[in-house]
Amino acid sequence: MATLIVVDEPRDWPLQLPAAEVVAARAYLTEARFSVLRQARVYNLCDSYAYQASGYYVSLLAAARGHRPLPDVPTMQDIKSTALIRPTEELDELMQRTLRGLESERCELAVYFGHHPEPRFQRLAKALFNLFPVPLLKASFHRRSKWRLQGLRPMPVGDIPATQREFFRNAIGQHFARRMPSPRLPAPRHRMAILVNPADASPPSDLPALRRFEKAAEAQGFEVEMIGPDDFGRVAEFDALFIRETTRVNHHTYRFASRARAEGLVVIDDPDSIVRCANKVYLAELMLRLGIPVPRTMIVHRRNIDQVASQLGLPCVLKEPDSSFSRGVIKVEDAAGLRVALRQLLERSDLVVAQEFMPTSFDWRVGVINRKALYVCRYFMARNHWQIYKQQAGGKLTAGRWETLRVEDAPPAVVALGLRAANAIGDGFYGVDIKEVDGRPVLIEINDNPSVERGVEDQALGEALYASVMQVFRARLEAAWDGNGH
Repeated sequence: MATLIVVDEPRDWPLQLPAAEVVAARAYLTEARFSVLRQARVYNLCDSYAYQASGYYVSLLAAARGHRPLPDVPTMQDIKSTALIRPTEELDELMQRTLRGLESERCELAVYFGHHPEPRFQRLAKALFNLFPVPLLKASFHRRSKWRLQGLRPMPVGDIPATQREFFRNAIGQHFARRMPSPRLPAPRHRMAILVNPADASPPSDLPALRRFEKAAEAQGFEVEMIGPDDFGRVAEFDALFIRETTRVNHHTYRFASRARAEGLVVIDDPDSIVRCANKVYLAELMLRLGIPVPRTMIVHRRNIDQVASQLGLPCVLKEPDSSFSRGVIKVEDAAGLRVALRQLLERSDLVVAQEFMPTSFDWRVGVINRKALYVCRYFMARNHWQIYKQQAGGKLTAGRWETLRVEDAPPAVVALGLRAANAIGDGFYGVDIKEVDGRPVLIEINDNPSVERGVEDQALGEALYASVMQVFRARLEAAWDGNGH
């Protein structure tokens, strides 16, 4: 994919980069070769993004041509609106902490691709770029009772202070250095970001599995980069996003997925799948409507607490709507414990899922991607525990043993139920948990972002599992390009 740096005056651009072509705005807007260019990322560094100015049209026509502009037109409009640049609670806290101690009542920060020359302002610069991904940005702050973000505007290349030009050269050089393929390899057609987080206590993939995903993606023609939560502003640089961090709705993983979809990336997990799988109340209602077999289930609220024991029996299982990895899932043995647990759960959510207790020695997991079964696992319960995961002191999880099968070697009824349930959610990557009771499969839950760890889920397929996932990314990306007439 071509990389274009579009500026009003190319002579103002301070350095030449092997990974990018510097283009005058007038040339990009008028020359036929850019209209027919199949794939391109367009870094719009024009002096003004005012409506119907050249900078505005560069991003507008880039979108029409199927190119990837940074910034896009919605971002241009956002930075003009004082209503839309009101900081989030997190950004406001960061502003107050970063700017505390400044003597002046006003402050301006230049942000160069998310960077600032002074280390004390770096986190604030990154946060601003994440919210408003504009390559060169000037942020203005004013202190009254507290510091306030007064305005944002694009920063012309010619306005970069002489004292910061060397920093700018280094920042832009480092940014584009990431984009240069190894001279030993052919230039990749597409770029993939894999979102990971070292702070994730129970990540869906361990490092050996991540390396195999990376290798499989490269075999499909992707240039791969591992990114983290602080890289939100860089989403538009990529063609595909693979989320390998535990997902939640009120969380940066959901914002990454939503941003990726808005930018036209192929993304797994997509935001719809995160919303649907994250909430067990939604899943319970959906399975009931579709007639998919599940344990006897109640949606519990403050007015039907007294009906749980009589309808489901004891012991029973209570689930927070957004629980994962066995956290927020409670087995209650008696009526007193039921009342205490429900009161605690209903303080955090207006609705709670309660299900009959179905003891089994193992749970099935059917891995599904793109509406096809990929693998089947048998997860045995953790030692001396009723779940496959057991939470130890300090939050550490231990798990029981496992056995992974090829799809054709698994019980057909289990596979069929896994496919039916996953396909009701979407065409993403899912892990469907199923219990088998008296030979009858019963759905327990559907997980987006399923675990893939080296030596566990890939035990039967080996490298073919990773290749299958990456083939889906490639096929979707090429279908998207073909559908856009490229």
